[in-house]
Amino acid sequence: AAVRARVSPRMVALAEAVPKVNMPKQAQKEWEVHKFGGASLNDVELYKTVGNLLIDESKGRGDGAIPTMAIVSAMGGMTDQLIKVINSALKNFDDATKALDDALERQITTLKALAPPEITDPIEARIRNDAKDILSVVQSLRMLRTVPSVSIEVVTGFGEIWSAQTLYAYLKAQKAPTSWLDARDVLIVKSDGAGLGEKGSAATGGVDPLYGVTSINFAKWWKAETDENKFDELDYMNTAPIVVVTGFVASTSEGVPTTLKRSGSDYSATIFAKVMSAGRVTMWKNTDGVYTADPRRVPEAFSIPSLKYDEAMELAYFGAQVLHPSAMVPCIDSQIPVYIRNIFNREFKGTVITGRCATLQDADQALKMRTSAQSESGLESKAPVVPIKGITSIDKVSIVNLEGASLIGVPGVAQRFMAAMSSANINVLMITQASSEHSICVAVPHDQGERAMAALRGQFELELARSTINSVSLLSDMSIVAIIGEGMAFSPGVAAKFLKALAQARVNVRAIAQGSSERQIAVVCNAGDATRALRSVHSAFTLSDTVVSVAVLGATGAVGGHFLEQLQEQATKMMNNLGIKVKVQIAGSAQKMAYDDKLLGLDMATIKRKLGEGGDGDTMDLDKLTQLMGDDINPHRIVIDMTNSNSVADYYQQWISAGIHVLGHNKNMGSGDLARYKAMKSTLRFGTAQWHYEATVGAALPVFAMARDLIDTGDEVLEVTGCVSGTLAYILKTFNEDVSFAQASRQALEMGYSHHNIARDLDGTNAARKLVLIARELGLDMNLEDIEIESLLPEGYDANVMPSAEAVAAAGVEPWELQSDMVLKALESKNLEMMSRLEKARADGKVLRHVSTIDVVANKAYVRVEEVDNKHVLYRLKQNENLMSYRTKRYDESPLICKGAAAGAELTASGVLADLLRLARSFT
Repeated sequence: AAVRARVSPRMVALAEAVPKVNMPKQAQKEWEVHKFGGASLNDVELYKTVGNLLIDESKGRGDGAIPTMAIVSAMGGMTDQLIKVINSALKNFDDATKALDDALERQITTLKALAPPEITDPIEARIRNDAKDILSVVQSLRMLRTVPSVSIEVVTGFGEIWSAQTLYAYLKAQKAPTSWLDARDVLIVKSDGAGLGEKGSAATGGVDPLYGVTSINFAKWWKAETDENKFDELDYMNTAPIVVVTGFVASTSEGVPTTLKRSGSDYSATIFAKVMSAGRVTMWKNTDGVYTADPRRVPEAFSIPSLKYDEAMELAYFGAQVLHPSAMVPCIDSQIPVYIRNIFNREFKGTVITGRCATLQDADQALKMRTSAQSESGLESKAPVVPIKGITSIDKVSIVNLEGASLIGVPGVAQRFMAAMSSANINVLMITQASSEHSICVAVPHDQGERAMAALRGQFELELARSTINSVSLLSDMSIVAIIGEGMAFSPGVAAKFLKALAQARVNVRAIAQGSSERQIAVVCNAGDATRALRSVHSAFTLSDTVVSVAVLGATGAVGGHFLEQLQEQATKMMNNLGIKVKVQIAGSAQKMAYDDKLLGLDMATIKRKLGEGGDGDTMDLDKLTQLMGDDINPHRIVIDMTNSNSVADYYQQWISAGIHVLGHNKNMGSGDLARYKAMKSTLRFGTAQWHYEATVGAALPVFAMARDLIDTGDEVLEVTGCVSGTLAYILKTFNEDVSFAQASRQALEMGYSHHNIARDLDGTNAARKLVLIARELGLDMNLEDIEIESLLPEGYDANVMPSAEAVAAAGVEPWELQSDMVLKALESKNLEMMSRLEKARADGKVLRHVSTIDVVANKAYVRVEEVDNKHVLYRLKQNENLMSYRTKRYDESPLICKGAAAGAELTASGVLADLLRLARSFT
């Protein structure tokens, strides 16, 4: 390596024009730069993977070999280990020595596994000498009792120096034409910051490369290496040199070793790409490019095929860890494309970053042309199809707020505010200001919040003393969530969609800002809401399918079973046509519950087995279910209630309050306790969650939708009449001289028209509950006790009687089956009575129908069997149909009718699925 020389002020003042590095005439291809992070260099096998990749890449793509440069980070975890050495030195020198020995032996062991001794021995000697230098620095720290920033940068930089030599050793062992470069000998920077910066930070601490002197230094180094290694004699059609360069490290113009701060190897790569006039830069990561969001927080995130430089820098600034924010700058002027690829998935193309976003003027003109349908100038073609490219966040943020009514109209407040931030060396991440400077707030890193508060109190000390400023306040534990993309400049309504998605996810926005470039909109929210916000916004902008997390109660019942089958059958169509993906996170029966703690969703085909006898489901616990749904960060959560349980209905209000939607065919909430029902309706008015209950009355028939439409359009419902029991519609249509009333009832049960307890159909309770639901929808305070009900059970029969456990065991059937059998046997005593009523009706030219009526004006309702003639709306009712007729002020002479098949578990399940789709569409 060249001797590191002190750079004179004259050299620093050289023009920043970058002289092109001379290559042999036979070299037809431009340089290509590849960067590898610590995760790609974590062990022996990964060093081999990287080395073999470089050899393959240097061979070119069929039209000549490519001169290749590799920028390498320290071995995985090595930088942290060297920081541990420094930190330990102040407390216990022996601990520091041990930490250094561990780091040294790990690197040397890796080195020796990659190449023979004739290659590794001189490198090992250099590494051990470096370790002695580190030990000397560490010893001096004990005397100083502090750690100067330059010491940290010197020591941590050795990780990259050792890593570069280790990869170089492997390439040399593979007979590749190669050399390695300590970037401190070449790369000269001006650095205004001190130390490494926080791990994963987006800040580079004011590091600016001096391209002119760096290019001159590299040209000298390259000439010396070419002469020594005879790179000018290579057959560049088949072979090209591979240069391994240390990332992260550099030198100041005074010759002092420094760094490009944490994650700065990306920056190293693009700096050298500019110096080399490279054809491309490839950042090799352990992900498939730049993602639409952090896949650890948004499982639905996917790789973005292409980005503009400006978009990439915005994503990087707002926390996208896959990129370093400064890394784009060197490539922009030279128009060098940057590729982000996965070292573990080389076949995947990843993300390419190239080109600039449209200017404000271009965006404004394009938007006007789109509005007026004029595109003759071609500017319209610049408008992207998708308004945003990605969603990202910055965590560990605090908000500092200055507020005072007396500041309105006073000039210079904002200038003094920002001057205070600058003087205290505060990194302002975001700023927002109310009109007339009444209040100004900034978002800052959480560890700078108190310092920012102190700076403002000092700056506005007089105003605070005089109470012309109301307060200087600090809010901690915040996050910034930002949407980024050039397309939002061309697409009205992006901010509205962004904020609507946040509202749907129950995320409270504390501050909001949008840059004039219209490439990003950022909000500040509570840190605990950030992941939910990311997922909601991601699906809102159709960057992924809208994922809906559901809990299905009553999953093993007749309706629940049909619902899961229909949901499974329609899953692909729902994703392709509607962009909706439903994940069953929890499934429950009366006794058991199963859930997916990995949030990937249960396999619907296994739910019945999990909840069955001997299955691995847990004991049903509605409190635990509530907790699991509450912990789910997906903003779109739904409990689907397929039970007939009043205990489950007791949880509805709690779920709605927590932002969890509820739907299903359970009638207990809608027809049960009136005070509970009203409290539920009040909660719905003030919350964001919805309750859908269309399937409680007519399966998939729009009974409630029709009623709501009539009321909302100003009509007045006078009477509702019809048949709301598919079971009784079948029985009364079927029984005759050949089929007794009891036999027809048994057929209805066997055909699945009745949901297990047929006694509740025969005694009119189910129909009456449906009437209560409709009456309450029409604004009537009606209870089940207010309904006049005719029971078709034998007089004195108790429908609540259940068979004994001994009888169930002896019969070998489910309790409900034995109970139904008991009811149907008792029903034999009704055969003659019902046949007599049928004959009487026939004699008068009529038929028997089960009629449910609400007299809205009189606030009365009844459920009974009536004789109806051929002018009655129910005369031609089919065996499995429901029918509701609305007589209103507008539809007085000819009532509005809702009619269709509604009997049976399958149709009820389809009604619940329709409710689910209606609700899910509101999420997209």
